Amino acid sequence: MKKIFLAVMTLILTSSFSNGNKKEVYKDASAPVKDRVEDLLKRMTLEEKVGQMNQFVGIEHFKSAQASLTAEELRTNTANAFYPNTTVEDMIKWTETGRIGSFLHVLTLKEANYLQSLAMKSRLQIPIIFGIDAIHGNANAPDNTVYPTNIGLASSFDLDMAYKIARQTAQEMRAMNMHWTFNPNVEVARDARWGRVGETYGEDPYLVTLMGVQSVKGYQGNMNGKEDVLACIKHFVGGSEPLNGTNGAPADLSERTLREVFFPPFKAGVEAGAMSLMTAHNELNGVPCHTNEWLMEDVLRKEWKFPGFVVSDWMDIEHTHDLHATAENIKEAFYQSIMAGMDMHMHGILWNEYVVELVKEGRIPESRIDESVRRILDVKFRLGLFENPYADEKQSMKIRLSDEHRATALEAARNGIVLLKNSGVLPLSQDKYKKVLVTGINANDMNILGDWSAVQKEENVTTILEGLKMIAPQTNFDFVDQGWDPRNMSQAKVDEAADKAKDADLNIVVAGEYMMRFRWKDRTGGEDTDRSDIDLVGLQNELIKKVAASGKPTILILVNGRQLGVEWAAENLPAIVEAWEPGMYGGQAVAEILYGKVNPSAKLAVTIPRSVGQLQMIYNHKPSQYFHPYVVKPSTPLYPFGYGLSYTTYKYDDLTLDKSEIGKDGNVNVSVKVTNTGNRDGVEIVQLYIRDKFSCVTRPVKELKDFARVALKAGESKIVKFNVTPDKLAFYDKKMNWQVEPGEFVVMVGTSSEDSALLKRSFLVK
Repeated sequence: MKKIFLAVMTLILTSSFSNGNKKEVYKDASAPVKDRVEDLLKRMTLEEKVGQMNQFVGIEHFKSAQASLTAEELRTNTANAFYPNTTVEDMIKWTETGRIGSFLHVLTLKEANYLQSLAMKSRLQIPIIFGIDAIHGNANAPDNTVYPTNIGLASSFDLDMAYKIARQTAQEMRAMNMHWTFNPNVEVARDARWGRVGETYGEDPYLVTLMGVQSVKGYQGNMNGKEDVLACIKHFVGGSEPLNGTNGAPADLSERTLREVFFPPFKAGVEAGAMSLMTAHNELNGVPCHTNEWLMEDVLRKEWKFPGFVVSDWMDIEHTHDLHATAENIKEAFYQSIMAGMDMHMHGILWNEYVVELVKEGRIPESRIDESVRRILDVKFRLGLFENPYADEKQSMKIRLSDEHRATALEAARNGIVLLKNSGVLPLSQDKYKKVLVTGINANDMNILGDWSAVQKEENVTTILEGLKMIAPQTNFDFVDQGWDPRNMSQAKVDEAADKAKDADLNIVVAGEYMMRFRWKDRTGGEDTDRSDIDLVGLQNELIKKVAASGKPTILILVNGRQLGVEWAAENLPAIVEAWEPGMYGGQAVAEILYGKVNPSAKLAVTIPRSVGQLQMIYNHKPSQYFHPYVVKPSTPLYPFGYGLSYTTYKYDDLTLDKSEIGKDGNVNVSVKVTNTGNRDGVEIVQLYIRDKFSCVTRPVKELKDFARVALKAGESKIVKFNVTPDKLAFYDKKMNWQVEPGEFVVMVGTSSEDSALLKRSFLVK
C-alpha cells in the first residue's frame, strides 16, 4: 500500500513539476523569445489578444480632457481625448483584466508604474508598453532634456548627433518607464504650409534617410536592454505633401514619386531594424493609408520583410468611416484596417468589443489576430518588460537631465542654428554695441523648446534674452516685451520698441511662430497647425520694419518650425539667424553665435521660398519646373537647400574623379580640396550632388548623394573624399525597374545646392 501511495505521489509531483515548467515558459527569461511568445499566445483568450492590440490614453490625461473638452471639441481634437460613457474605474478594470495592451499620453513615472501595477494583477501579467511622442528628447513630459527639434538637427547634417540624441532619449524614457517613442518622423517635407515640417528632417530623401536610420539605431540599441526603446517610423505615407498643405489632407502621388522620394526613408528604417511603423492620416491616391493593403502588406511586409507591428495614428481607423467615408460604420472600419495589415489601434473603447465580434462572426480569422499579437508580444519580451515592468523612482532623476545630456542639448543647438545673412555686423562686439534693444514674441519665452514640448522648469530653459545677458554681461539690454502671442500683439508695444530702437546701438528682433502645445488653440506652428501663407503672423513684420527704421543695425532671429518667407528682412536687414526650435539651451546657443563664441556651421535642410506662391519650392525639382519663370517676382528661392554662412570663408579646389568611365556595377572615387581661407576655425558641411544628364525618364536637376562635416582650422586645407556607388546612380526606368542607366553623370561638390556654389565634373557609365 505504501509503495502504491509513493508511486501516486511521485506521479502527482512529476505531473505538477512538468505543468509548472510548462506554465513558466513565457516567464522564463532564459527561454528563446519565440518560444515565450508562442507559449503565452496559447494561454490567451480571444479577449486578451484583442486587448493587446488596443491602446488607451492615460488615466490622468483622460481626467484632464474630460474636464476641459466638450463633445464637439472631442470629435475634432487630435491631441486630447476622453471616452464618453466611460469612467476611470472602467479603465482600471480593463487594465486589471488584461484588456489593454498599451497606453499613450502617460507623462509621469508615478502614473506609469501605477498602470503597470494594474496590469500585474491580470491573469497572465502581460506588461503594458507605454508610448510617448518623444520627438526631440522626452520633451512632452516634464523634467527631461529638451534637444532641438528634428529640422534643427537635420540642419547640422550631424549623423553622430542624431544617434547620440536618440540614445540619450531612450535612457531618459526608460528612466520614466516609457518604452516606445513615436519617432523618427521620416516623412520628406515638401510643403512649407504644413505645420509639421519642424518634426521632420527636411526635404531631401537622402538626408532624411540617414537621419532616420541613425535615430532608429540610437533608440533601439540591440532591443534587449534596459536602456533600449522601440522606435516608430512614421507616417506611412505621403502626408508631408498634402494637396492643400494641411495635415491629413489627401495625397495624390504617382508610384514613381512614392518610390523615389517618400519610400526610401521608410525602407531604410525597416532595414535598420525599426520594429514599429505608424500609418499616415491621409488617403493616398484615393485609399486611406489605414486601410491600404498595398502599403501595409504588399510593400511593407512582402517587399521589405518588415517583422514589426503597425500602429494606427490618432483615431484614424475611425476616420475611414466618419471622414473618408470608405467604411459604412466603425466596425467595418476595424475590419478593413485589420485585414489590410493593421496591428494596433490608437486609441479607444469600441475596438475590443467590435473586433471580438468580427472574429466570432468568422469575418476575421483568429489566426489573423494571432499574427498581430505575436508581433506586439515579441517587442515586449525583447525590451525586457516581463522581467522589469517598473522603473525606479529613486534612480530616475539621476539619468534625466544629467550633465552629459544637457551638454548634448547645447552642442546640438549650436550645430543646428543657420546663419542666413551677415553684412558684417556679426559677430557682435560688447565694446561696440553697449546698449542693445531686444524685442519680439520669442525673445524671452519658453517657446524656443518647440513643438512636442511640455512646460519645463524655468531653471532648465535658457531663453534668448537670458542667453544674451549670460554671454554679454557688460552689455545693457533694454527689453520690450511683445508677449508670446503673434496673433494678439499690442500696437502700443510695437510703437514702444520702435521708439526705444532709436536710442540703442543695436536692435535684436526675435520673431517667428508659436508652437507650445499647452496653448493648443493659440499656436501658429506645429502638428495640425497649418498655414495658407508663410508670412510672419500679426504685427511682427511691422515691428521689424519700425525697429529697422531707427537707422540702427537690426538683427532678425527666427524661432520657428517651418520655412518663413521673410523677403523684406532678407533685402533690408544686415543679419538674419534661423534658430529653428533650438531646445532648452537655445538661448545660450543663439547668444554664443551672435557674439562669436561659436562659429555657425549649419546648413538648411529645406529650401526657403520667398512666398507661398512659389510652392512647391524644392531644390531637387524636375528640369521643366522653371522653364517658364514667374513674372513680376523671382523664381529663385529666398535661400536654397544646403545654404548657411560662417564667420570664416571656404574655398573649393581640385575636384577630381578617379575614373572617367565605369560599368553599371562600378564606382567612382571623388575628391575635393577644401580650404579655410578665413581667420577663424570652423566646420564646413561639404555636399555632393549628382545629376543623370540624359535619361529615359525625367530626373531631378540635382540630388544630394553624400556630405561630410569637416573641421578646418584657420588657413587649413583638407582633401575630402566621397565614393559614388551604383545605388547613388540608380533610378526607376519606364517600366519601374530599378537600374543604372548608361550615359553621362554630372558630379557637383560645394557649399550648397545653388549652382554657383558647386564645382562640376562628369563621368560616363557604359
